[in-house]
Amino acid sequence: MIRRLKTGPASQRATRDPTLTSTVEGILSDVETRGDGAVRELSAKFDGLDRESYRLTQSEIDACVNSLTSRQRDDIEFAQAQVRNFAEAQRSCLQDLEIETLPGVVLGHRNIPISNVGCYVPGGRYPMLASAHMSVLTAKVAGCSRVITCAPPFEGRPAPLIVAAQALAGADEIYCLGGVQAIAAMAFGTETIDPVDMLAGPGNAYVAEAKRLLFGRVGIDLLAGPTEVLVIADDSADAELCATDLLGQAEHGVNSPAILLTTSATLAEATAREIERLLEALPTAPIAGKAWSEHGEIIICDTTEELVAEADRIACEHVQIMTREPDDFLERLSNYGSLFVGSRTTVAYGDKVIGTNHTLPTMGAARYTGGLWVGKFLKTCTYQKVLTDNASVKIGEYCSRLSMMEGFPGHAEQANVRIRRFTGREVGYAQPASFEDGPVTEDRGDSND
Repeated sequence: MIRRLKTGPASQRATRDPTLTSTVEGILSDVETRGDGAVRELSAKFDGLDRESYRLTQSEIDACVNSLTSRQRDDIEFAQAQVRNFAEAQRSCLQDLEIETLPGVVLGHRNIPISNVGCYVPGGRYPMLASAHMSVLTAKVAGCSRVITCAPPFEGRPAPLIVAAQALAGADEIYCLGGVQAIAAMAFGTETIDPVDMLAGPGNAYVAEAKRLLFGRVGIDLLAGPTEVLVIADDSADAELCATDLLGQAEHGVNSPAILLTTSATLAEATAREIERLLEALPTAPIAGKAWSEHGEIIICDTTEELVAEADRIACEHVQIMTREPDDFLERLSNYGSLFVGSRTTVAYGDKVIGTNHTLPTMGAARYTGGLWVGKFLKTCTYQKVLTDNASVKIGEYCSRLSMMEGFPGHAEQANVRIRRFTGREVGYAQPASFEDGPVTEDRGDSND
């Protein structure tokens, strides 16, 4: 039986705010129509930054990189090495394919990098330099030839840490632009910014809505909502660790869900007390405390089976496992963005440094998609070759009849004309081909006739 010691909102599924949508639509239309002029006005209005060009010069980029202490640069480069190593390992799993499925019929696919990618790096409240690693580096490992980045100014100027991370990750163009105007400029292009084919990276509700509205015009990675965490624990877990891991994600924003799912009522009550104690010391308590108060949950289950079922129902972005047998959940869970197995790891490791990507599905989207990874920047495109006349006739006879079943005589004729040419047989125009077993009179091999 499932009991709730603390409840949160009834649902975290995605909803639409008509006012927000209308605002975003207006900005998108303005940038599409007026280009750089609209971008400049909007940036001055929303971010307080008015520049002739929002693309940073090489000297500006170099100044940001050179402003890093040696410790800061080493830390950023260490984190980027971890992200790169894992992305490269993932890329190596994605192999091109070619197979002869029937005599003379060759099918295949190629994994082709997306040419132009625009990466958004949020930075309005916090300088989220880790998002540069996760998007820019991953796109570069995929082989994308042009990767540009936009990040809002921080305290009225380009954020040095974000700019440095973007540059060290290999961004080809760096723009100090935030919000919907940045997304619009990358998608539509302006007089000074060439358009991209895909948008990637998290952002606030306005950025997410802009990506949703632009999907189809460009590709997107996913629609990211407020950060979420689910801690699954039994009576072997430590209450302070559980509380710390819940609050560590709650500090992202006042609407960030944080959920404890446990089989231990004792742990549930102890964790609730620890959260109150830690909130007295946590510098971000005004944010984390409000998130916990309004979106925090404590759910008690009787069995491991109930834990698994409830976790898959919630389909959380981050799932932390702190049980006696954490690997059991690795095998049994199906719906999550990223899984943190055992108490030695934590969601913050994934957010900042361990190497897995931190751009992950939220609001139940883990039911049908994973997060950002190197494969998102690749198009798996198929091809086919027919090497012999015999093979073309064999496939053509089936194609002709199947096309006529569907009422497509033009499709049937694409097959019939080849049957006539390669066999000399009479096939009625826009009629289904008959089945004839055996080879054609003379197979000419690969032919363009």
